[in-house]
Amino acid sequence: MNKTNNLKFLNILSEILSKRLSPINTMNSINKLFKDYLNAEEIRYIIWDNNNMSLKDFNADIISEEHLTENQIINYVYTNFSINKGKTFYFNEKEYHCETTEEEINEIQSENDEINTLMYPIIANGEVFGLIKLKIKNTKPDKDLLALIKISTMLISGSIINYLLNEQMEISLNFYKAMKDIAKIIESQYELSYIIPLIGEMIDRFISSHLIYIFIKKENEYKLVWPKACKDKQIYKLLEKLTDKTEYKISKDGKIGVFPITNNETIQGAIVAYSNIEKLLQKDIDYLTQLTRQSGLTLQRANMYAEVLKYATMDALTGLNNRRQFEIRLNQEVANSKRNNIPMCCMMLDVDYFKKVNDTYGHAAGDCVLKDVAQIIKNEIREYDIACRYGGEEFFIILPQTQIKEASLVAQRLRKVIEESNIDITGTGVKNITSINITVSIGVCAFNSNMSADEVAQKADKALYKAKTTGRNRVIIA
Repeated sequence: MNKTNNLKFLNILSEILSKRLSPINTMNSINKLFKDYLNAEEIRYIIWDNNNMSLKDFNADIISEEHLTENQIINYVYTNFSINKGKTFYFNEKEYHCETTEEEINEIQSENDEINTLMYPIIANGEVFGLIKLKIKNTKPDKDLLALIKISTMLISGSIINYLLNEQMEISLNFYKAMKDIAKIIESQYELSYIIPLIGEMIDRFISSHLIYIFIKKENEYKLVWPKACKDKQIYKLLEKLTDKTEYKISKDGKIGVFPITNNETIQGAIVAYSNIEKLLQKDIDYLTQLTRQSGLTLQRANMYAEVLKYATMDALTGLNNRRQFEIRLNQEVANSKRNNIPMCCMMLDVDYFKKVNDTYGHAAGDCVLKDVAQIIKNEIREYDIACRYGGEEFFIILPQTQIKEASLVAQRLRKVIEESNIDITGTGVKNITSINITVSIGVCAFNSNMSADEVAQKADKALYKAKTTGRNRVIIA
């Protein structure tokens, strides 16, 4: 090419690099330019990847293994470029100094009249971090051509560096956003059934090349909690190898990583990254280690918050809703029944002669009675029914979407199960007696749209009073 064409070439190259296209589009445009002006058959941009500690094509994850000999040559050339601080170039696999004289250039002979290969270093801050490889047809090198290619590679190097820096910055920003989002979950949610899917989705978006699984450890077994299914046996084998001192476990093929979720150095669960194609890069391992640590802190805070909240809304002895929570839930259910015109019933339950139990066997035995009655109530009602400890030995049960006939059957079944149960009082200090029997009285009422929440509670209370004053161990319908 003459000097005019050289300047035109550099001008077009500068325009391409200034357009800020995507890396693929930029390199495709450059490739076309080299093909049109220099008869380039092929151009490769090969960079050093610190995560894999190996060379890779700029727009690919790894160097193709189709041409092993070619890749060995590339590795050899890159090593020499690094040693010589980028002051040399290669022409047909022979190394020349970049300051080669014109006389020396004239001595460079083409080994192949059709295709010649040139390789130039990619340099940033005086350090070689890759190379550009050109295959050019029918070209005998001269001083102008080598100068043109050298300037071109310098311009392209700067563009590649910017792309890599921007990519790394974007990854870093996404990483810290994921960390921040995981930490912020606790501000709006504390139930694990909500938190764990959110954490899983955040990590899954960030580590997009692998599937993410979250396991919680219960009774020394890992239970999958997100997503719904995991069939890979290798994952479970890796989970079994986790110990309290394990930082993480990676499968032999490098495609599966298991990262323990710990609380006070005790394993509470694990986050697993899985792929049957991609290996985990070191950067992915580093990110997952930190994301898992942040997830563990979030789950720990959620558990602590849930524990505090549980005792604020639940009765500490029985595990049922407390009086305050009962009033909130009753108001909600009354409003829902009015709004949707659906039935609702309530029942109030009292342990018969509870004072006598305390006086005879002691308050520890009385606590056993209350806990057992609460457990029986939980077992006998539906999942969406609401049971509360109203106070002392009284319990209140809200039955949404229930007619009075159904509520009556539930109350009778509950009364009978309690009557036939043996309350275990071993360990309470009572001598020669391991269990006692009790009965309960129950008042049941149906809600109607003219009633307030207070009136529903009062009506159930009146029915209970009647049950107690007419012989106990019975159900009265208001």
